[in-house]
Amino acid sequence: MINRFRAHWRRIIFQSSRWDEKTFDVLLIIAISLSVVVVMLESIPTLNPDLRRALYVVEWVITILFTLEYVLRLYVSLRPLRYARSFFGVVDLLAILPTYLDLLLPGAHYLALLRVLRVLRIFRVLKLAKYIGETNVLIHAMRSSARKISIFIFAVVVLVLILGSLMYLIEGAEHGFTSIPK
Repeated sequence: MINRFRAHWRRIIFQSSRWDEKTFDVLLIIAISLSVVVVMLESIPTLNPDLRRALYVVEWVITILFTLEYVLRLYVSLRPLRYARSFFGVVDLLAILPTYLDLLLPGAHYLALLRVLRVLRIFRVLKLAKYIGETNVLIHAMRSSARKISIFIFAVVVLVLILGSLMYLIEGAEHGFTSIPK
């Protein structure tokens, strides 16, 4: 029973070919995106206190979900230590640590933008997309270029988010950095 549970969830978490596996990945990407938006909105100083409290609760709910997902990944993995040391294992850990660190170190919460790195999992889903047949060279070339451009834009957005949050933390409001979006 336990082995069947582990095998079932290992397939859902680590593969992306069936509908339930893809659904898991899509829900994870939505949660990641929501988390990044929440962290960015929390940095706005003029935010309504009630909205700020709501965002704080949402951030903790997402962090707890990410923590449960990370523990589940370790549990169902055939080699948990290997997964924990892998690129995605480290990224997953970096995604949950900032919120917990914020309890000890004020301001560490904004490092939760590192969570955006988890969106890299989307490429696992996208690689399964069907391409138009090789007979249409022009459409194939445009798709290839569009994907490369999308990856480049995605990398730039990730860097801007990370560096913007670092500038916000380092420079602060006294130097004109009143929020991460600004």
